[in-house]
Amino acid sequence: MHVHRKLDLAALARRKSFFLFGPRGTGKTFLVKQQLTEKGVYIDLLRSEYYLRLSARPDELEAIIDSYPAQRRRLVVIDEVQKVPALLDEVHRLIEERRIKFVLTGSSARKLRRGQANLLAGRAWIANLHPLVAAEIPVFDLSRRLRYGGLPAVYFSAEPDEELNAYVRNYLYEEIQAEGLVRKLPQFSRFLTGAAAAHGQMLNFAQLSSDAGVPASTIREHYQILEDTLIGSFVAPWTKSVKRKAIATAKFYFFDTGVVNSLLDVKHLERSSDLYGRSFESFICAELRAYLDCHRLRDRLCYWRSVSGHEVDFLVGDTVAIEVKASRRVNPRDMKGLVALGEERMIRSYYLVSEDPIEAKHGDVLCVPWKRFLESLWAGDVIR
Repeated sequence: MHVHRKLDLAALARRKSFFLFGPRGTGKTFLVKQQLTEKGVYIDLLRSEYYLRLSARPDELEAIIDSYPAQRRRLVVIDEVQKVPALLDEVHRLIEERRIKFVLTGSSARKLRRGQANLLAGRAWIANLHPLVAAEIPVFDLSRRLRYGGLPAVYFSAEPDEELNAYVRNYLYEEIQAEGLVRKLPQFSRFLTGAAAAHGQMLNFAQLSSDAGVPASTIREHYQILEDTLIGSFVAPWTKSVKRKAIATAKFYFFDTGVVNSLLDVKHLERSSDLYGRSFESFICAELRAYLDCHRLRDRLCYWRSVSGHEVDFLVGDTVAIEVKASRRVNPRDMKGLVALGEERMIRSYYLVSEDPIEAKHGDVLCVPWKRFLESLWAGDVIR
């Protein structure tokens, strides 16, 4: 299946060297091969001949680059750069001395930081690759996306359950333990199940600690591991409201709904279930994050909840508020949070995104079907 990704690596590489980070399985290697390998030098550190030679002699990087034709030496891709962090000193030197552009891929910056690797001190930007967004899938199936997520190898698989289970077992457990990030795998396993159950909800470390039998301090460390390895991210509270005091507790979203469902051993995602609604909300969250990263926008993704219980799922910077409902017919109750936030007179645009096929405007709130909302988002009409 041919997939045209929204992230344009070639355009970015013309501007500056950059790290390309993303969770395992999002398609970083495929994308660099698709967009860049014919334009430059490609060094895959998963290949033992490169890994063994460059681990022993990082200074041989320049000789390998010089073995290519001159027109290709201007751009060098190093795949899985975290496997040989010492290469980054050579990369630094070659950027400075020879003005070579580098694209450096990896699943996490954590190992690089932990190994005190040279992160190039501003000489390289950071780009992030996310799971597939709806606009990248030729024939998009919402129910499949919510149940199995957007990892390419899973979404297009004839056996997505097997692919998801293998991903969770081999990466979330074995590789994270192999990296030395957790010492007690059973403890981490209980934490993951609890974190998946709390996906998209306000964090309650005490409750998670009690449910998983893990100290609260360890819960915080485990969440940091998930963020550092790009398995999930925090959504901070928006606390600028004046008329209604805001709650200051963050939420945490896993990067992929399929991974959450696998961790929770979900076999069928029932349309009427709370988990379906949270999966739909997480899907919109993932699209927003991917859009912001793809367009290199620095607007912060937040949520708002007042002490009195009014809530809006997502705010982008101080300009756009988005409430997400999985309902097929919206009603005035669905807009209460947006209306309450609107009384602050601080936000420019208000959207209620749902599965209702009818678009309507109620005061400042635009009720829009999810397909149309995503089309407008990726056309640049929602976040400007």
